[in-house]
Amino acid sequence: MTRPVKAALIGLSLLHTAAPALAGDRLLATGGIMQLEGSAGGGLTPWAVIAGLGTEDEIGASAFCTQVKPQDFRLDSCGVAAGLYDRVELSVARQTFSLGATAPGQNIDQTIIGGKVRLFGNVVFDQDTLLPEVALGVQYKHNSNFDFIPKALGARHADGTDVYLAATKVWLDGPFGRNWLADVTLRESNANQMGILGFGGPDGNYHLLAEGSVGIFLNDNLVFGGEYRQKPNNLAVFREDDFKDVFLSFIPVKYFCVTIAYADLGNIANRPHQAGSYVSIQGSW
Repeated sequence: MTRPVKAALIGLSLLHTAAPALAGDRLLATGGIMQLEGSAGGGLTPWAVIAGLGTEDEIGASAFCTQVKPQDFRLDSCGVAAGLYDRVELSVARQTFSLGATAPGQNIDQTIIGGKVRLFGNVVFDQDTLLPEVALGVQYKHNSNFDFIPKALGARHADGTDVYLAATKVWLDGPFGRNWLADVTLRESNANQMGILGFGGPDGNYHLLAEGSVGIFLNDNLVFGGEYRQKPNNLAVFREDDFKDVFLSFIPVKYFCVTIAYADLGNIANRPHQAGSYVSIQGSW
């Protein structure tokens, strides 16, 4: 069992122990899916929603573990997030990227500390609240193995900070009589492959990047959708492609979610056409 998986299981256990003290009165799925970097949202991109299921009078929390397996690599990401009064989110995640045949038996580890504040709006569409929910977020990232591969590839820094602005809306009883969700996120980032390959490089530093998600509720417990995320492409030696996925989230009860996806990550280091499975489990209160 990897260290990130152990950490997430401990987090899930602690949250379960604390569950009686943590209320969870928000609607199903309004805490989002925990994103690869630890923020509430979709799998690839953060949304404006706050982690957990707490209302403006409550404290909520979420814990997750995700594994992505393209052809030649593996990414394990686990973390926890707290939502304070449906206004502020604090999160921490740990990523372990297994290098496969590129460097057998070697990993690159990264720690991500995040914060998010809901600025205005309401995620649920109704006649009185037309504005989307809008949030400003930050993700500080530290690459623990910068001198191993990222520096050799031309990355400039072992640390970086992403800043993003997200707008998210859920339409109840939308087109085709279904509930729909949409998100648009703008991110300022210099992270190569989310920071796994360091930050900055000979072809640039910070870039303004667009991300987006759309989902349809097939029924009360199934959400089908897709995501797209632009990448900065700072390393001259290897091209960095945009991320894409198609996902299906199963939410049998609002406190638990399982997401499976097909993720297309494009070129990663010296390996082109990296695509494969994405599986995530999440508990929320």
